[in-house]
Amino acid sequence: MSNRNNQQNKQAARERLRAERERQAKRDKTRRQLFVAGAIVAVLAIAGGVGYAVTNMNDDKGGGGWAGDKALVKPANTTGENGDEIVIGDAKAKETLTVYEDPRCPSCAAFENESGGQLRQDVKDGRYKVRFVMVNFIDDLSQGTGSKNAVSALGAALNVSPDAFVAYKEALYSPKNHPDERDDAFAKDARLIEIAQQVPALKGNKDFEKAVNEGTYDKWAVEMGKLFEKNKIGGTPSLLHGDKKLTGPDGKNPPMAKPSFIAAIDKEFGPKK
Repeated sequence: MSNRNNQQNKQAARERLRAERERQAKRDKTRRQLFVAGAIVAVLAIAGGVGYAVTNMNDDKGGGGWAGDKALVKPANTTGENGDEIVIGDAKAKETLTVYEDPRCPSCAAFENESGGQLRQDVKDGRYKVRFVMVNFIDDLSQGTGSKNAVSALGAALNVSPDAFVAYKEALYSPKNHPDERDDAFAKDARLIEIAQQVPALKGNKDFEKAVNEGTYDKWAVEMGKLFEKNKIGGTPSLLHGDKKLTGPDGKNPPMAKPSFIAAIDKEFGPKK
C-alpha cells in the first residue's frame, strides 16, 4: 500500500471518528435536554434524601426560607391534617387513583397533554375519583422556586373550586404555557396570574390574584411537597391505585399516551361499561 493511500485511510478513519464523536455529543445533549423522572430517581437515590433535607431547610419557620414564617393556610376543598388531601370527583366513586405531579416536570406535562383528557372524562363519568399530590422536588434539582410557587397558586385555584383547580392545572401544563424545566418561569406571580386568565373561574378573580401575590398558600405548598419523599414515590408523574403503580407498555413508567393509559385502566378495573 502506498504512503499516500495509507495517509488517506488514516485521514478517513479520523474523519469517521470525529463524525461519530459529534453524533455521540448530540445524543448526549438530547438526553440531557430530555432529563425527566428516570434521571431524577437516580439523582435522588445517590443523594440519599439530600433533596428532602434541602426542602426542610428552606422551610424553616422564620429561617428565611421560601415560605418564610407564613402560617399554614389550607385551601377550601381539601382534607387531611395539613390540607394535603385533594380528591376530585364523585364521592360515591368506589375507586381512587392517586396522581403525583410536579408543575415543572416535562413528563408530567406530557402525561397531562396525552392522557389527562381521558382521566378527566373518566372522573366525570364516575369511573373513579382522583387524588392529586402536587410536589416540588425539581426546585431543588434544577434550582428555583417555580414548582412551589405554582403549587401555591394551584392552592388558590382550589380555594375557588375543584373545577377551577383542574382547569388551571391543565392550563399550566399546556404546551403553550409550560416552560422547560430549567426555566423557572413559574417563580413569577405575574406569569401564574397571566395563565389563570385562560380559566373562566379565575379570569379577573381578585381573591385568587391576591392569594397568589401574597403567597397565602406558600406554606401549604411546602407541606404538600414533603409527601414526595415521605411516600417514597421516586419520580413524577406517578399513577397509583392504592399502593400499586400503574404502568405503560414498558412495565416501569406510567402510561403516557392515551391508548396505553386506557389499557392500563382497563387492566386494573376491567373494560369501561
